[in-house]
Amino acid sequence: MIDFLKRFSRNRGGLIGLIILLTVILLAVFAPLIYPDSPWKMVQRPFLPPFTVDGFPLGTDTLGRDVAAGLVHGARVSLIVGLVSTLVALLIGVPLGAFAGFYGGLVDDGAMRFTEFFQTIPNFALAIVLVAIMEPTLPTITLAIAIVSWPPVARLVRAEVLSLRRREFVDAARLAGLSNTRILFGHILPNAMSPIIVMASLMVATAILLESSLSFLGLGDPNIMSWGYMIGAARTVIRSAWWLSFIPGVAILLTVLALNLIGEGLNDALNPRLARKGR
Repeated sequence: MIDFLKRFSRNRGGLIGLIILLTVILLAVFAPLIYPDSPWKMVQRPFLPPFTVDGFPLGTDTLGRDVAAGLVHGARVSLIVGLVSTLVALLIGVPLGAFAGFYGGLVDDGAMRFTEFFQTIPNFALAIVLVAIMEPTLPTITLAIAIVSWPPVARLVRAEVLSLRRREFVDAARLAGLSNTRILFGHILPNAMSPIIVMASLMVATAILLESSLSFLGLGDPNIMSWGYMIGAARTVIRSAWWLSFIPGVAILLTVLALNLIGEGLNDALNPRLARKGR
């Protein structure tokens, strides 16, 4: 663990991304304390530019709502959707890919054909259809994003298990009389966690972008303030009040960039040989 932290700390991009992400997480956690009132509450006249009135550092939107309050409360939605949808996608993709790679044959063929069926449909289009069919609430949006996110996980895990199941430690476990389930989940999967962790960090960033895109199109939860909703609500006044779209857009950009930087840092820390070859 100490060696991992040392290797990660050498990656400046990863550290910068971690600082940005921790800042966003702190803002999301303490949002009710920083802005206890509802972000939907009208508090001033509309279209106040940033830094012009005390108490409203980022100005107000088209209905006189505090942009800073919406930004802080919207961070909670983006992080919750990103983390929960990624967790659900991992719970679907990791076991499916593991069984496909370990048992092979008909199990592998069936699992991969099922995975390919989902991959033939563009992720964003499938997410729109799923949310449109279901009621657009936070749980259904999270589920829709998870459904379109798991196929790459299954393929990655399958490839890792295929390469690991022929290693000597697997043969030793079989000679020791261990069951296939124990070999798979107790010996093979722990050795395949490095690429899964890196992919998970990138999946959170993709999920945040998907949620923002759905909210921008009006398919987000109408009862919850989000960054995508803020951009979508301000798109009609982008020429006269550009900051209303720019500020939440920068928040999405920084959060996604931070997660990608963390992913690169984790990749270097978990795969030091590949990092040295890259240099």
